[in-house]
Amino acid sequence: MKVAGRHGMQSVLSARLAVHRSIGVRGFASSVLCGVPQTYIEKVVQKYAVDWDPSVKVQSGDYVSIQPATVMTHDNTGPVISKFRSIGASSIRNKEQVVFTLDHDVQNKSTKNLEKYSKIEKFAREQGVDFYPAGRGIGHQILVEEGYAFPETLVVASDSHSNMYGGVGAVGTPIVRTDAAAIWATGKTWWQIPPMIKVELTGALRPGVTGKDVIVALCGYFNHDEVLNGAIEFTGSGVSALTVDERLAISNMTTEWGALAGVFPVDDTTLTWYEQLLRKHDKLYLNIGSAPKRSDTHPRLNWSRLAQLEKQRLSSDADASYTKHLRLDLSTLSPHVSGPNSVKVSTPLTELEQQNIAIHKAYLVSCVNSRASDIAAAAAVLRGRKVAPGVEFYLGAASSLAQKEAEASGDWGALLAAGARPLPAGCGPCIGLGVGLLQDGEVGISATNRNYKGRMGSPNALAYLASPAVVAASAAKGRICAPDSLDTSSRSESVSPTFDVVDQPQKKVVSDASSSSGGTQLDPAFPTSFSGSLIFAPQDNLNTDALYPGKYTYQDDITPTKQAEVVMENYDPNFAQVVAEERKRLQSSATDPQSQAGVVLVSGYNFGTGSSREQAATALKYAGIPVVLAGSFSDVFKRNAINNGLICLQCPELVEDLTLAYGKDQVRNQGGNQPGEISVLLQDTDLHLDSATGKVQLRKPDGRVANYTTRPAGIGRSIQEIYVAGGMENWVAERL
Repeated sequence: MKVAGRHGMQSVLSARLAVHRSIGVRGFASSVLCGVPQTYIEKVVQKYAVDWDPSVKVQSGDYVSIQPATVMTHDNTGPVISKFRSIGASSIRNKEQVVFTLDHDVQNKSTKNLEKYSKIEKFAREQGVDFYPAGRGIGHQILVEEGYAFPETLVVASDSHSNMYGGVGAVGTPIVRTDAAAIWATGKTWWQIPPMIKVELTGALRPGVTGKDVIVALCGYFNHDEVLNGAIEFTGSGVSALTVDERLAISNMTTEWGALAGVFPVDDTTLTWYEQLLRKHDKLYLNIGSAPKRSDTHPRLNWSRLAQLEKQRLSSDADASYTKHLRLDLSTLSPHVSGPNSVKVSTPLTELEQQNIAIHKAYLVSCVNSRASDIAAAAAVLRGRKVAPGVEFYLGAASSLAQKEAEASGDWGALLAAGARPLPAGCGPCIGLGVGLLQDGEVGISATNRNYKGRMGSPNALAYLASPAVVAASAAKGRICAPDSLDTSSRSESVSPTFDVVDQPQKKVVSDASSSSGGTQLDPAFPTSFSGSLIFAPQDNLNTDALYPGKYTYQDDITPTKQAEVVMENYDPNFAQVVAEERKRLQSSATDPQSQAGVVLVSGYNFGTGSSREQAATALKYAGIPVVLAGSFSDVFKRNAINNGLICLQCPELVEDLTLAYGKDQVRNQGGNQPGEISVLLQDTDLHLDSATGKVQLRKPDGRVANYTTRPAGIGRSIQEIYVAGGMENWVAERL
């Protein structure tokens, strides 16, 4: 390994563990192997834990150094290369661990993008790592098809939809770009094992109801952060009847549900699917003469590995511990549609049909629902028919292999004959890139996984999510509707499914040492306090597409100034200008050199949900917002924020008080009190945050003062060090 200062790199990992200890959660556990039950996820993590006492079982809440089987980066590989080099590394430690897939901006044939792709490919060849070029498909699908994501493995990727690997029994979870660079250099990173959540699926789906309907319903009915930052294990009698493709779709969108992993058990359905996949590989990759079959020679997908898996299947212990137990009866579920513009809103299809919602565009693309089986479902609806006049229907396979299979079956041709417009295998309109994006005032229905405002085009458009068959039927009729073939019972009976929270124990309140010891010790170079005006975004689930639009995410040369100019563009187009003007005012009146003046952003719950793009955090920082206070945060966003020196603290009591005072109708998600108000600038209200104690004082125009305390109560020392250094990259570089 050609890395400067290996000891320094190890200390980096130790310090990064300390970072998260300092934000108010427990450290290493001491559960001895003997007699301590584990969940399936905990058992898989145990296999990949390094620098860990083998006599101790890992448990939820533990911080562990992990050496994942695979780490994948995609179009964001370029920035990861820069981070890798900036921390003093030159050679990837474990070349078999690293995979590059180009999939997001594959329609972009500009010189700049082609040069970027060429540089990534050149780096891959220099380092000797596996590389999949544009057109081969979406990275998540490739990792499943090529056996990188395999049952009982731990797989990470610098992309939020890494959860998808749980559909085949792998523990897939997202990391951020700085983490990816650390894994390249050292082979490992850190992870705090999330709370374990059991989601029990009972009964069986009726004809015409799909895995997509399952996850759309789960997101919509359990929509109060029940699974936020947790790791889900799917169990119950209903699991066995779900196909692996349906499981992949469900696991994929556990990301939108708020979880960090969504894992299905390894059962006979899984093993049968792998047997079919091996035979499919042999058929699609024709061997000549006496050449060995692909299934005999593939480094990861071969009969020997499958036989070993069948003999040694892991499963959760009967008395394993879960923090929550949710249940959904699949037999009561009907087709559902998500939206508009929110995965937290789920409506039975029968209700939406009655609204006669006309559409302009339909999409069968993305990693969640563009496999061969999905294309077949859409073709069954559209075969012999035409896309309605005035509707554009876009078709892109999840991978080139999925497209080959669909072409061989005739399903691809049937959709083209119906009027579908083909796109290369890749992300495309799902991420808001390429042709076919939603324009102002348009309505779209999509088989993708996200319908956040502005993600698929204009923030003034409406986006709905549904299964491939419903998307195809809607494209044919020009309005949101069910396929004509949908079973009558599936269409009309039990419109509202049966679901419940079986067990939800009270959360343990962990006391924070800083509150009892007089406060956290401050780094001499760290601000003693943060003060200034407050801007309130009365919105829960404020997602990364709202914070930083996807169309800018893969433009690697965007400057900090430009990031600041487009921050929150999809949520509030005036946000950046308002913050910039307020920042100038505060700088001109700042008097205390030890206090950091700035605009403090306060928002609702699950702040930063969505993708793993780090610009969602950096754009806020560059705009002059040093601190975000929220009811709760997406763990991936918080990880990005810490790595980039943006302070994030929970203060739910402040959020609730501001909601009552400034939220329209005293609730969130409807803007502010004033007509047309989206964000609320409290210019005459002064906020003061004490860095050591987490005490917040809100001084109002009439002189009254409201007092709050953040969670944790104070800013941890490790976070201070990263802030002072200007981010994790600089922090690491200083220690190498």
